[in-house]
Amino acid sequence: MKTTSDKYGSLWSRDELVLALYLYCQIPFSKTKANNKDVISLAMILKRTPSSVARKLGNFGAFDPGLAKRGISGLAHVSKVDKEIWDKYSGNWDRLVADSESILQRANAVSLVAQEEHGDLSMNLSLPSGPSAAAREVETRLHQTFFRRSVLASYEVSCCVRRLNIAALLVASHIIPWSVREETRADPRNGLCMCSLHDRAFDRGLLGIDSALRIAISRTALRSRCAFAEIALASFNGEQVRMPKRFAPKAEYLTWHYDHVYEH
Repeated sequence: MKTTSDKYGSLWSRDELVLALYLYCQIPFSKTKANNKDVISLAMILKRTPSSVARKLGNFGAFDPGLAKRGISGLAHVSKVDKEIWDKYSGNWDRLVADSESILQRANAVSLVAQEEHGDLSMNLSLPSGPSAAAREVETRLHQTFFRRSVLASYEVSCCVRRLNIAALLVASHIIPWSVREETRADPRNGLCMCSLHDRAFDRGLLGIDSALRIAISRTALRSRCAFAEIALASFNGEQVRMPKRFAPKAEYLTWHYDHVYEH
């Protein structure tokens, strides 16, 4: 295997690009720097310099429509293969997780996801039983963790309702629930970063988001005479939800939740 210095100036393989995209999705674009611990970890796996990895993450930023809307162009000098990898996996998040973890396994490398970040209290998972249960549980948690990290990174670890920025109190809320539609389970565009309270309200239909991206509080919550409910829910009825830096929630998903979960 090449050392870090041996790889200086060498072309990136497709496997390396897949891992770079995997990481790109899971950290805020503003933190795709050479001194970021996750960038350093990937650099060690790839036997490349952190600066090289950071530049490649910047290359992927050139294809990100969320960044383009904010006038951020990413780095120039992208390759044709960079674009091919982006097009292959953008919108096919389950495959990105599976392929990335397979590459890491073949390289005898640890997952890019920290063990303590596995799991998300927002999900009621129905795990399989039988001989394949352990393998399926690992796969489920990897998808779950990719989703959480991608959603929190998109919102720069801040609640989309009230800007709370304490990571331990934040949840990556599924717009279309995990149990309803398999193909949207790992899609960051099916996620909202919320504090635990607002996540619960969203899950139970007490909070919705309308087609104008306004927060809608249900009649049940508005009728509550509890002072805390007034502060925590009713007070921001009709306000605009804060949009993420990338992976903006799909209108189709928000409409589904508003029509099927939200209590009008």
